[in-house]
Amino acid sequence: MKTRLLGGIAALLVAIVGTVLLVTYVQNADKRALASTETENVYIVEKAIPAGASADAIAGSVVKKAVPKLAVAENGVTDLSSLNSKVSAVALMPGEQLLSSRMVEQNAFLGPARVQVPTGLQELTLKLPIERVAGGVLKAGDTVGVFISIEDAGAQGGGKASRTQLSFHKVLVTGAQFSNGTATQTGGSDSSTGATQASSTSSSKEQTDDTYLVTLARNSADAERIVFAAEFGKIYLSKEPGDALETSTGVVDKAGLFR
Repeated sequence: MKTRLLGGIAALLVAIVGTVLLVTYVQNADKRALASTETENVYIVEKAIPAGASADAIAGSVVKKAVPKLAVAENGVTDLSSLNSKVSAVALMPGEQLLSSRMVEQNAFLGPARVQVPTGLQELTLKLPIERVAGGVLKAGDTVGVFISIEDAGAQGGGKASRTQLSFHKVLVTGAQFSNGTATQTGGSDSSTGATQASSTSSSKEQTDDTYLVTLARNSADAERIVFAAEFGKIYLSKEPGDALETSTGVVDKAGLFR
């Protein structure tokens, strides 16, 4: 009887030690994974932040974490004091990086349907079908990748050479509308009003076709290239959040498509 009791106690101790070791191993997994990777400390949204939230409210909803440098967004906020009196232009979701491009001065907050254009940039609007705007899920405050496709009729041999490139990363969407001008995706996360907002969006969609007016903010040189592509080629927009990796194979053509 005593032997069984001692055996049971020993088994219990082994189980407790094993559990502690497993928990410790799991807790240190992230550190081990980043041990050989160059990282940078950035602010990550930990709790949902509503549009129009002040810098003080944002400070209580973000945490600084080590992230691989390849995944660090260009407009990432590294110092919360730099926000000053700015507010969030759009709702920010847990897991995404805190971006300065999504912050605006309080007197410039335009609500969920529009985002203030950052200083030094200009806006241009593209009219695109639903399949070219990530299925129509884009809204003001999102960031997108801009794919440009061009067909060159003057290729060698008299044929046509088609090329596609992911030309711009994380371009800020300052406005997204249906073709009749009504804003897309303006609903918030408040469950008490969700049904009304969804009904309003559905009603607006019924009054238009499957084309969208997407307004982007970009510097003048990039804006020229985007307009050229809209005039003489084709454009696709991908939904590219702040933590998306900016990898690209360069220009894709027929010869290199299956490499």
